[in-house]
Amino acid sequence: MSGLAGGVMGETAARSLRADAERSVRAILEAAERLLVEEPGASMEQIAAAAGVARTTIHRRFANRQALIEALASSAARQLAQAVEDGRPDTAPPLVAMHRITANVLQVKSAWAFALELPADPDSEAAVLQRDIARRCIAVLKRAQADKLIDEAADLDWVRRVYYALIRESLHGDADGADPDALAARIIDTLLHGAGPRA
Repeated sequence: MSGLAGGVMGETAARSLRADAERSVRAILEAAERLLVEEPGASMEQIAAAAGVARTTIHRRFANRQALIEALASSAARQLAQAVEDGRPDTAPPLVAMHRITANVLQVKSAWAFALELPADPDSEAAVLQRDIARRCIAVLKRAQADKLIDEAADLDWVRRVYYALIRESLHGDADGADPDALAARIIDTLLHGAGPRA
């Protein structure tokens, strides 16, 4: 019986250690994003200080600065992929999915601006996730096209690129404090109707 209790206690301690490790990694990545967006050349030591962790902790979690940057890019790309998934791209009505995804993506992109602009190695997790996000975007646009929200002759890859540009411009403008839902509505309206007069 004591062996069983010891095993349970050991598992609990291991889970607690894993949770602590995950928390410290999250704190380091969040601090890296905050610091690097202002000071791209910030050192590992500066990032550790901003995260409130010891220098040994950051070096234990990440072999070097490049490993930290890659982890930052992957973490941000995973959050972006989750933002798309949370918009129910395959099941929500296309217009609803487009709006939800756009509002979600705006929030993630504004929180992880530095990480999501990092150039990714083509074989990296971040690059694979970005390609999958592009594929899912095209799938939603195809559904919108089938619903006659987008012209049947439209080049959907071009539409996707215009959509990405609208999101980027929304974030580079005076978007601080702007409501993601209001911005999403403006982006989708511009994408689908342009700036021409309404019928």
